[in-house]
Amino acid sequence: MRKTLRWLLSLVVLIGGAGTTASAATAAEPAIGSPAASKGVTSQDIKDRILAIPGMSLIEEKPYTGYRYFVLNYTQPVDHRRPSKGTFKQRITVLHKDTSRPTVFYTSGYNVGTTPRRREPTQIVDGNQVDLEYRYFSPSRPDPADWSKLDIWQAASDQHRVFTALKKIYGKKWIATGGSKGGMTATYYERFYPRDMDGVVAYVAPNDVNNNEDSAYDRFFEKVGTAECRDRLNAVQREALVRRDALEALYTKYAADNGYTFKTIGSLDKAFEAVVLDYTWAFWQYSLAADCESIPAAATASDQEIWDSVDAISGFSFYTDQGLEPYTPYYYQAGTELGAPAIELPHLKGLSRYGYQAPRNFVPRDIPMRFKPWVMDDVDSWVRHHARQMLFVYGENDPWGAEPFRLGKGARDSYVFTAPGANHGANVAGLKADQRAKATARILEWAGVAPAAVQEDPAKAKRLTKPDTKLDQQDIEREPALRP
Repeated sequence: MRKTLRWLLSLVVLIGGAGTTASAATAAEPAIGSPAASKGVTSQDIKDRILAIPGMSLIEEKPYTGYRYFVLNYTQPVDHRRPSKGTFKQRITVLHKDTSRPTVFYTSGYNVGTTPRRREPTQIVDGNQVDLEYRYFSPSRPDPADWSKLDIWQAASDQHRVFTALKKIYGKKWIATGGSKGGMTATYYERFYPRDMDGVVAYVAPNDVNNNEDSAYDRFFEKVGTAECRDRLNAVQREALVRRDALEALYTKYAADNGYTFKTIGSLDKAFEAVVLDYTWAFWQYSLAADCESIPAAATASDQEIWDSVDAISGFSFYTDQGLEPYTPYYYQAGTELGAPAIELPHLKGLSRYGYQAPRNFVPRDIPMRFKPWVMDDVDSWVRHHARQMLFVYGENDPWGAEPFRLGKGARDSYVFTAPGANHGANVAGLKADQRAKATARILEWAGVAPAAVQEDPAKAKRLTKPDTKLDQQDIEREPALRP
């Protein structure tokens, strides 16, 4: 495996194909006096219209054939309940197609990317796309940072405010989407502002309702893949702890060579074990069953081979101060609202000194944290009883799917589908044919662009854009190491 497997995988298996976009974007709207103008469409350039929004400023515009792409800052209140108590600038991007098309509202739940990308719902509906950076991920962080204002309601209110501002320009249907923590974010947004979006597509979204009960993950790891593959992974993980002294010697040199420190987690030993304990989880999260062949035979592997395998999959740089710092906002949320899974790993009994460490260990001690167990319970209950036009997509072999969102009798026009054999990159394209057609048809319908043929027969549903190798290239939405 490549060293980069831990952090970045191209979803070649699930998404691909070369080509061009289905139609060109308008650089400006129709001129005054034209038929379109008589219907209320302005002649003002789209960039000028966006920048006319109070608090909106341009960072840069990047060219892409068939689209306009803007990287922007938007001024947000630190506290939406008390907007007079300070502001911060939050990055957003706009991939502009045409104001006559629907708009997809995407968030990863982490930093925003600044390279043009079409997320799968955007590919399906041939629309515009707005991407939002999650609050407190640098540089979208207040200074000084009041961490108590980092919660799912404040983040949902960020989205609501961006939507309210842009809806005046992009007046057609809107679909919220995101993967992993972004899928969670899209779900929380719908819970707090259910009238904003016309549909939600949440990919691989964990749902840790009871933070103290994680047996679903243990059952997952007892059955995922083949027994041979599970044994192979477990053996490397166990061998890494058996050879702790030798591998920690490598780790010490590695840290010194790269200037890594361990103040936040507390010691190199704690960081070492955290990386090793992530090994099996990270493999199934980012790899496919076929990748088991690349796992070394633990009994005959050298220390370097064990190190290389763990490093490629888990990443020895992650639990350093330098690796943790960009994810402080996530770990803060995991330790205050989202929850974090813990698994037993009986094959490591007697070797593990710390077990799965709590999010508190990954956040600097000068940031106070208090867990609120009712928050996820509220969201879970709302989805079960009030979901409307929501689609959840999971991967069969993705650990995060062990605790999924579920639908109750109160849900309407909502679905939970699982892509066979898929990891944390599961998507609609990877579903079984009947579910893929159903999901695609519903997304098109929610976006208001379902062709007549699809309305008559959902089995005919397909994406409205041609594949574009660069624009459709996507990363698996990553949870840092084990955590969401």
